[in-house]
Amino acid sequence: MVPGTPLPVAPVAPVAPVAARPVAPDRPVPLAPESAPPAALVADYRRLRELCPVLRLHLLDPAEPDPSAADGWYSGARIATDERALAAVLAGQDARIAAGHGRAPRPHVTASRLLHHYAWSACLLIAGPWHLARRVPAIDPADLWLHAPTGDLALRPRGCVTHPGDDELRAELRAAVVAHLEPVLAAFAGPTRRRDRALWGMVTDDLASAVWYLGRMLDAAVGGDSGAGGAEGEAAAVAAAGALLPGGTQPLPGAADFRRLRTPDGREHHTRTRLGCCLYYAVEPAAVACLTCPRTGDEERLRRF
Repeated sequence: MVPGTPLPVAPVAPVAPVAARPVAPDRPVPLAPESAPPAALVADYRRLRELCPVLRLHLLDPAEPDPSAADGWYSGARIATDERALAAVLAGQDARIAAGHGRAPRPHVTASRLLHHYAWSACLLIAGPWHLARRVPAIDPADLWLHAPTGDLALRPRGCVTHPGDDELRAELRAAVVAHLEPVLAAFAGPTRRRDRALWGMVTDDLASAVWYLGRMLDAAVGGDSGAGGAEGEAAAVAAAGALLPGGTQPLPGAADFRRLRTPDGREHHTRTRLGCCLYYAVEPAAVACLTCPRTGDEERLRRF
């Protein structure tokens, strides 16, 4: 672990954990993951890994043993239920930030950055096959591992859900994201100092962002003549994210709410305003807020475009 001393934080009132949430009658529960051949899902993940360079993912073969905590690997299920596992992955995130930015941030910033990394990655792993091939993976938190020292991921694919109706498949996707992340959010509520709505707002942002990112990577693959083929591109991904997150889909608050900004050269750029801040700007004094941060106005966005 790279040494770093977190800055002191003023005491705060305890944050209520995310309450257990029964499945609403209008929220479908993902079906048993047997409706698509596992080979097809594995192929989706291999393509997703090729398209998305920031996704550092190891796919586990059926006979491959589970990654070991002795080697720094912790499943989402263990992070959600074991305080020592949560402390280990937080320490790893703290060390990575200190190594990259010269100092460790305040503890709640470390926790927020780690939760954002895990939630965004989980959203990409669930929404990626949906956007690429109309398959919604059923990923149990016990089947996704985070490597504490590096932030890398390991996944054991099990199967997925398919559905002929677009609205029904979107509902299955939202349900799969909620089912995977609900116990993880409960574990991070205290360390991040975020309450229920703010935590689910982060998930909403990360789900919209994951689909958007995949669309941009599909465009880049076609532009780079990578042979990926079938790219729908950024515009299609933005439309897909908007249909997936129209607002009112509790517990995911708000909507994807994309819009376009036009720069003086006549070009239009997709953007949205996140429901909450991911605290990237807080990792070091010189850092600036993200392009989609609520702290960043459209004038500043146009300047950066």
